[in-house]
Amino acid sequence: MPTATVTSKGQVTIPIEVRDAMGLKPGTKVIFFPNQEGDYVMRARTGSIMDLRGCLAGFDAPKTDEEMNEILHQRAFDLDEATKSGRQDVPDEEVA
Repeated sequence: MPTATVTSKGQVTIPIEVRDAMGLKPGTKVIFFPNQEGDYVMRARTGSIMDLRGCLAGFDAPKTDEEMNEILHQRAFDLDEATKSGRQDVPDEEVA
């Protein structure tokens, strides 16, 4: 299993076998996010916002800024409440 050491500056050299397996090249950005077990997962941040074009196809009608803000506000509230109560399942139905 590949290992690495964190330097005093918080830097880590990613082992070559991990870089190869993940397709990481010099200059590739990576993101870290927590999983359900509380561990962090590293992923290559690839693509651009334009790659998302068309991912919302099929929705009934466009939403106004106010409607989208309300949906996002409600979703953030639901996630916050789920975190406080220890729930890990938050339905996505309000996004549709």
